[in-house]
Formats: sequence, C-alpha cells, structure tokens
Amino acid sequence: MLKILIDATPLAPKPSGVGLYVANLIHFLVSQQTRESFQLGIIYQPGFKTWLQGRLDIPDFLDQYSNYHLLPIPVRISNVLLDYFPNLFPIYLDNYVRSIDIVHGTNYNVFPYRQPLKVMTIYDLTCVKYPQYINSVVKTYFKRIKQCLQWTDLVLTISESAKQDIVDYLKVKPERIWITPLASRYSGKDEGIASLEHPQVAYDFSRPYLLFVSTLEPRKNIIAIVEAFNYLKAKYKIEHQLVLIGQKGWKYKPILSAIAHSPWHEEIYHLDYLSDSYVAWFYKQADVFVYPSHYEGFGLPVLEAMTLGAPVVTSNTSSLPEVAGDAALLIDPNDPIQLAEAILKIISDTQFRQDLIQKGKARAKLFSWERTAQETLNAYKSLLS
Repeated sequence: MLKILIDATPLAPKPSGVGLYVANLIHFLVSQQTRESFQLGIIYQPGFKTWLQGRLDIPDFLDQYSNYHLLPIPVRISNVLLDYFPNLFPIYLDNYVRSIDIVHGTNYNVFPYRQPLKVMTIYDLTCVKYPQYINSVVKTYFKRIKQCLQWTDLVLTISESAKQDIVDYLKVKPERIWITPLASRYSGKDEGIASLEHPQVAYDFSRPYLLFVSTLEPRKNIIAIVEAFNYLKAKYKIEHQLVLIGQKGWKYKPILSAIAHSPWHEEIYHLDYLSDSYVAWFYKQADVFVYPSHYEGFGLPVLEAMTLGAPVVTSNTSSLPEVAGDAALLIDPNDPIQLAEAILKIISDTQFRQDLIQKGKARAKLFSWERTAQETLNAYKSLLS
C-alpha cells in the first residue's frame, strides 16, 4: 500500500492562506484512503516559542488524525541544521519516515529525506517577481526553494499561471510540475449564516457597499480601490460605502493613510479578522466584490465571492483570469479609473449584475476540495508510474 506523509506544520486553529489549503487537503485525502488504497500520515513541527517552552505535543486540532509523526524541532532550527549539516541532517530525518513512500512539503520546502520521494508545493513566486511587496523573511524563500529543488521529485502548484512562473524563474521542467487548483471554503449553501440574525460588527447594513476581502498589503492594490471609490463618489455620487475585511499585513500603513486622506473616509470601513460565517454574510450582501490584486498564485477571494453570489471585478493579470473565466469583469490593476468604471457598470445595470452572479456561481462549481485532493493523489501516483 502506498504510504504518504504530508507536512501539517502550516496548520493553525483558525487556518487561513496556506493553512486553509493544508487543512482541506488533509481532510479530503483522509476521506479517500479506503477507496484509493493508500495510507496518509501527518508530520508536524512545533513553533519556535512552543519548542523553547518544552511543549512538544501534537496540537489539539490535529487530534482527529491518528497517524501522525512529530518532528521535535521547529522550522527555524531545522533550516539551520539543513544549512550547516547537509549530510548529517538527512540521516537524522530517517527516524521519522521509515517505510514512507512519499513526503509532501506543503509550504515552499521539503527536507532531503533519503528514502521517500519528495513533493513540494509552491503557491506563487511573489518573492521573485514582486520583492517590493514582501517582507525580509519571505525574501529568503527564493534561496530555500532553489535549494529544495535540488532534491525535489515533483512540484505542485495551484494554477497554470503559477506553473509558468516556476518554469520561467526557477527553470523547472514543465513535466515536473503538477497543477492542483484550490477551492472555496464555502459551499454556496447555508454557510452557517442562517443562525446569524445580524452580524455584530460595526457596519450599518441598510447602506449598499463595495467589498474587498484579504490581507491589507501592497500586492493587493487596495489604494487603487480607495482611488476608484473616491472617483465614483466625486463624479457619480454613488450611495455605496466601501468595506475592507482583512488583517493588517506588511507595509499596510500607506493603505490606512490613503483611507484617512479620502474625502469620504467616514464611508470606508476596515474590519479585522472575522469568522467564516460573518465574512460569508458580507459576501452575500455585497453589491460588488472588488479584487484588483497585482499578482496571485490563485486568488481564493474571487472564488469565494462567486460561490456566494457577489459579482466580481478583478485584475487581468497572473492567475485571476484563469480562476474567474468569463464570470467577472477584468481590469488593468494599474488603472483606478478603469476599475471605477467596471464597478459602475455593475451597480448601474441590474440585468448585467444578475448575469455575472449566475455565471460566477456556475464557475465556482468547477472547483472543489475533493477535486484538489484527487489531483494531488494523481500527482503522487504519477511519481510511481
């Protein structure tokens, strides 16, 4: 029987980003074990602070899985061992991967295990293409990725666009890259909001609004949203407000400054981390979902918005046209006026808006975590054929 070990280190009690991908991938792979005749194990590294405190137990949120392995050193230490003891570290790792066929590193790296085949997920190459958008820690990813590629047997990524970037910038042969698209955290059904009479958040839902959901950071191009909003308010006197949902990322201060200097800053709301149900409520009630990101490996918020019936305006760059298809209005992210006119078209034309909503819901059905898990399993099996 095929034995697979997947790295669950990125998981957290409230997963987002990479953690959300890993949580769903593990869940749906576990559900396929019997039917597909393979065995899934989980390997986990403690956080650095947890390690310093001597707490080396598997976190509670992983208790639902029985077949797990604890690698009792944090990522920060394992990276040092990899750099300074490149010949000894793989021998140490052997103790944790006995009789394992494939090990899957889920966050831009995989260790040089001596016996198992090695798979690594690379989500995007922001660290290479747009270094101005990231912090110093992420800038080290490129060096680590290139190192890991020396021993990686197969690369997984999440879109055709990301695959092409990996070919262009990392010189990986296309046949060594397998695409496993992501899926929405929502199904388009109840989403747990039926029990919410009204979200207990600082927003008056009697006013229509434009919505953005993601981390506040330069790559997401939020200042362009504010500029488009200012233009629509000044020229067309739209009644809408602007709601931004997301935690503050790196280099967020210019974004908050743009909001503060807007003549309509009192109609711009920034809401920090919200539960999935509350975010779903905002998606469902939004007149337009706006996502003019400069660069994405996939663009999950676009898929979430389409799933929940929000018409979408997004960028014509990177993976976003691939995810949105013909179910969204695509704009040049460097042109706030074009962004504003696309928003205006949706809020001014009821029939057009409804058509976009229906196209979005149909498009979203093409993506599922079951599909992600199946494609990932197919990728594993391709290594053995």
